[in-house]
This record gives sequence, structure tokens and C-alpha cells, in this order.
Amino acid sequence: MEYDYLIYNGLLITMEEGLPVIEDGAVLIKDGAIEACGATSEFSNINVKAHISADKKIIMPGLINCHTHMPMSMFRGLADDLPLDIWLNEHVFPAEAKHVNPESVEKWSLHSCHEMLLSGTTTCCDGYFYEDKVAKAVLESGIRAVVGQGVIDFPAPGVPNPEENVQAAVEFVNRFKDVSPRLYPSIFCHTPYTCSKETLTAAKKAASSLGVLFQIHVAETKDEVKMIQGLGKMSIVEYLESIGILDEKTLLVHSVWINDNDISIIMKNGAGVVHCPESNMKLASGIAPVPKLIERGVPVGLGTDGCASNNDHDLFGEMDMAAKLHKVALLDPCVMDARTTLKMATTQGAKAIGLDSITGSIEKGKRADIILVDMDKPHVTPMYDPYSSLVYSAKASDVSLVMVEGKILVQKGEIL
Repeated sequence: MEYDYLIYNGLLITMEEGLPVIEDGAVLIKDGAIEACGATSEFSNINVKAHISADKKIIMPGLINCHTHMPMSMFRGLADDLPLDIWLNEHVFPAEAKHVNPESVEKWSLHSCHEMLLSGTTTCCDGYFYEDKVAKAVLESGIRAVVGQGVIDFPAPGVPNPEENVQAAVEFVNRFKDVSPRLYPSIFCHTPYTCSKETLTAAKKAASSLGVLFQIHVAETKDEVKMIQGLGKMSIVEYLESIGILDEKTLLVHSVWINDNDISIIMKNGAGVVHCPESNMKLASGIAPVPKLIERGVPVGLGTDGCASNNDHDLFGEMDMAAKLHKVALLDPCVMDARTTLKMATTQGAKAIGLDSITGSIEKGKRADIILVDMDKPHVTPMYDPYSSLVYSAKASDVSLVMVEGKILVQKGEIL
């Protein structure tokens, strides 16, 4: 049998259970899938089309950005250093009304795909409007992505009549459900305060019947609870549970202002959470109780959010920030250690968005979504612990090769 690639002679971090490190590791790839991994010496008599040396590099799974708005890279730096309500209502919404159209969405989504690929992200989870154009950019770029058509109870780009918002999302899912093994359509309700109870339940019912992920921003700001009609004394998480929104195919984005009971509810229902520390810090939204969520077994992934509220799609920077933020917030240098943080950007992120059987680790049978990180640089030398080096020292620019579905998309730090 002839295989497609053998990546060999690198420090292999598979992110499998137990987090093993293989000093002189190799990965064998055929038809876009991982056939085997282990020590380079195990593959000496294999017939392979192409060999890729990973000398002085780490071989690891591609990173997973669990929350972004790809088209919003067009608004990078548009309005910084502002409170969320002013930022959103006085700057972002007017800019979207003026500049968001099918052409701009496709152009800037492709731009974001390239930015993520260059920084080692091989999978992302997106939510926006004109999501068919986002899907087109995903297909062109080669990245793996969950793409969620936005639902909101206001006239929106591409859906001027709010009464058609859920139906538009359903049509989007049906159109793209079987287009590519790298593309996973989804339904994305903006927030519990911009979507009525009726819209939320209709959208969730549609997502469940179609078997796709349901995404929603939740408890991002302290005052959000005051903006939701009919909440009474319930928390936002209690409200979402009461109307049947929470299950293992629900992704709760931000989840900053939640309490211990909310965490129990999330865990009980099997929902995933996305932590966006840099966006939350920049907008002064607060600090999500991520260590508690992880301790309770909730799958928590990392997200950059859109470039309008973060300014980049760099998950290496996001990992570094996430680990340090919680240490200082809890005055505990041991919390959010490097291994836990790297799992958020790989295995746990994959689990949160429902793709853990496909990507997130280097294991036989999973798709070949793999990156090489160059460790032969001053800022990562010496390397006592590869996990610590990846989280606290490595930079996005250290990514030298990116492969998705067994196809090389970035080589020597450049998009092919």
C-alpha cells in the first residue's frame, strides 16, 4: 500500500488521553486521514509518496477557534476602547448596515480564513449573516469550519424580514449540509435579548430536527439579564433550559455572568461553552468562571470572537492570555495550567463544537488536521516543557506548515 505523507523526526504531541509526548515522532497519512502515529523508527519500511521532515519542530493537532465572526475582519480597529453598548450600537451596527453585503462578506471571510490558517488554526466555528458567502470562502480556503447562519429579531443583512429569520437559517443548512466533509452548517441565534422566546425555540427545534449545532451568545455582560423580557427571577441559563434550548448540540458563547447553579445546569444538559478572554477583556465584559466549568466536566473551547472586538484571530495569543487571566483573577498561579489551556484549543474545543470524533487530536482514524510549530527560535529556547512552550512562548508566526484533511495549505509560513 502507498501512503500520501509521512511527517517524521519531530516532537509529537498527539493530545490523546494522558497527553503523551513522543520525542522522535511521526504521523502517517492517507486519503486525508491519520493512518498511524508513533516513533519515526516504526515507519522505516513504509511506501510513501512524500516525506515531510519535522526536525526541530513540534507536530501537533491544528488549533480550533470555537467562536468567530469571520466577515468582521473588515472592521478590525474600527472602534476600540469603548463600552460594549456604545461599541455595538453606535459603531458596529451602523458600519454593518453600510458595508455588509455579499461581496464584502465573502472577501473578508476569505481574509479571515487565511489569517487563521497562517496562525495554525485548522478548524473554526463561525456565526454571521450572508453565511452562504462565508461557506464559499471556507470551501475556497481549505479550512474546516462550522458555519452558522445568523438569526435575530431585527432586519438583518440578507434577511430584511425578521419573520423569515429561522426559515432562512433552515434553507441555509439544507443547502450546505452535504457539500463538503470540511463544512458543517449551523444555526446561530444572536442573543436571548435580540431573539424572542418564540424565535429561540423555533430555531432550536429546527437545529435539532436537522441534527446541527445551535450557537448563541449567552451572559456576556453583567446587565444582559435586564434586557431579556419575561425572565423574572430566572438566570439566563435557567431561562434557556426552561424553554428547551440546552442540550449536547448547544454552544454557549462567552458565559461570563453565570453562577454555580448555572454551571450545574450546563453540565447536566451537556452543552458546550466557548471562552473568549481577549474580547471579554477588551470590552470589559468580565471574566468567565472557566476553571469551575472545566472542573465540573463542561467542554470549554477557546474563541477569538470577531476582529472588531479582538483585532486578531491568533489562538496562540489567546491561549497565553487565557492561562494568565485566570491566575491573576483567582490569585492562584496553578490554575489554568498549560496542558489544560492547550486542551481548550484542541480536544476540548473539538468536543464543544461536536467535532471530537473528527479532529482535535492526532489519532488513527481522525482527519489529518496537523500543524508544525518551529521551535528553533530564540523566544522558545530552551524548551523544558513543550506544553508550556506552546502556551507561554510560541507565537502564531512560528507555525511553518498547516495541513487540513490531509492537504497542505501553509508551507514555510506562506499560504499555498
